[in-house]
Amino acid sequence: MSADQRVFHEYRKLLFSVAYRVLGSAADAEDTVQDAWIKWSSADRSQVADPRAYLTRIVSNLALEHLRSTRHKRESYIGPWLPEPILTSGDTADAVTDAESVSTAMLVVLETLSPLERAVFVLKEVFGFSHAEIAQAVERSEAAVRQAAHRAREHVRARSPRFAADRSRQREVTERFFAAATGGDINTLMELLSPDVTLWTDGGGKVRQALKPVVGAQTVASWFAAIGTVTYQVVQPADMRAELVEINGGPGIVFSAPDRVIATVTFDFDADGRITAIHNVANPEKLRAITEGTAHDVATR
Repeated sequence: MSADQRVFHEYRKLLFSVAYRVLGSAADAEDTVQDAWIKWSSADRSQVADPRAYLTRIVSNLALEHLRSTRHKRESYIGPWLPEPILTSGDTADAVTDAESVSTAMLVVLETLSPLERAVFVLKEVFGFSHAEIAQAVERSEAAVRQAAHRAREHVRARSPRFAADRSRQREVTERFFAAATGGDINTLMELLSPDVTLWTDGGGKVRQALKPVVGAQTVASWFAAIGTVTYQVVQPADMRAELVEINGGPGIVFSAPDRVIATVTFDFDADGRITAIHNVANPEKLRAITEGTAHDVATR
């Protein structure tokens, strides 16, 4: 490995972490990192004083360009759009800031920002870059970056839960939900769900899913209590396997057929540990990262 390759390899995880938070897609993030390598390998690196900042600038710009180019595609998406889930390591869950910034809930909120606001928010609030550094990265004036950062911060603050249960409580509730769902225990499911819980299902038009949010504890509990009794995506209940895993920095569930992953489930919690939202991704195109089985390190430092 050459010196230039070693430098890029050293920051590869950081670059993926930035790109994934900006794009909400593991496949697109990997492509962006690969494009960043092409730019890095052809650049005049003798003029690069800070490789970390330089590479982050490259990947941020590429991610921003990609986000803009796919905006229309996401706006015309069939049913709710959810981020592509990834497996993460236990270290991510233990680092609260890292876990929250890569959670499904946060990525859903970030999707409501403009491309520029999203990139600025990720670089400033998650990775701690200065306004001046971000201005260089996104090729905007520092004043424009400050304004975008303020708008994004206020927007995210207004849409994010102010208080959430601690990590151990979240794991405990997820384990109970898992047991109740796979055992068809609707009463326990009702206990774990907030009365106005919302289930978001993302099939992307590829598989049959609810095209609108499913709201209410009774309806959502009935949905999950039926898992062990109904055929899902032509998979018989006896052939379906469910597993508790860490997804996007928090506890989640992966449902699999003998030959493929068919869905993931992640949760939002209130301060008491009740489930307030459930995100169910079943679009096969968004399950490739889970199928690969690689746990991503999405640390911010």
